[in-house]
Amino acid sequence: MRYCVEFSYFGKHYFGYQIQPHQVSVQEVIERAFSTLLREEIKITGAGRTDTGVHAKKIYAHLDTEQIIVQGFCRKVNSFLPPDIAVHRIFPVTDAFHARFDATYRTYEYHISLDKNPFLTDFAWQHWKKDLDMDKMNQAAEILFEYQDFACFSKVGADNKTTICQIFFAQWEQKNGRLIFTISANRFLRNMVRAIVGTLVEVGRGKIELNDFRKIIDSKDRGKAGSSAPAQGLYLVDVGYEWEKFKR
Repeated sequence: MRYCVEFSYFGKHYFGYQIQPHQVSVQEVIERAFSTLLREEIKITGAGRTDTGVHAKKIYAHLDTEQIIVQGFCRKVNSFLPPDIAVHRIFPVTDAFHARFDATYRTYEYHISLDKNPFLTDFAWQHWKKDLDMDKMNQAAEILFEYQDFACFSKVGADNKTTICQIFFAQWEQKNGRLIFTISANRFLRNMVRAIVGTLVEVGRGKIELNDFRKIIDSKDRGKAGSSAPAQGLYLVDVGYEWEKFKR
């Protein structure tokens, strides 16, 4: 039987979501907990791959098991997980459901602290030394809607079959001493959000003009864009599905 798992994690201590040799990953830790409790080898497939140090407030994965997962299992699996990973829901889905390929959108947030705040060291980019022009950054963010090819924001050497993405939403807002960038798209390239944020910050600092931002996207050259923003400010906050199609 196939189940969907909704979970979250604080990414500081993990080398990303996906299993990697000789490194600790979120996927490995969750698979170990489920395998121990269900007494069979469990493999989970996540909705996406977050990089080292990136957090997830809401992410989904699917797994197959011969066991029936009953009410109360969620609490049991959480007792086998470290404090920085939490399972929130486990529910049955049809065998056709695929956590990665059936996702219709993904939404990320990026947090920048405008004040020096020692309590946000692991949760935001501390960018308090220079002022940022949020209005100009939002004008640049609107330019993203004019494009679909974002090769300039993709990690060099990434195994992308295509660099085409459809961005649905991209906007900065200021809240409680932070700048928060929210971006939604049907898919994201590896390192894409951090590269976009790093480039938009250069716009906000006055180092890149709006016309230059367009030229960067037109170039399809990662070397033309800004540096990637630090991992600790990035959160995967939602993944969307047509749930009616997969109800069991």
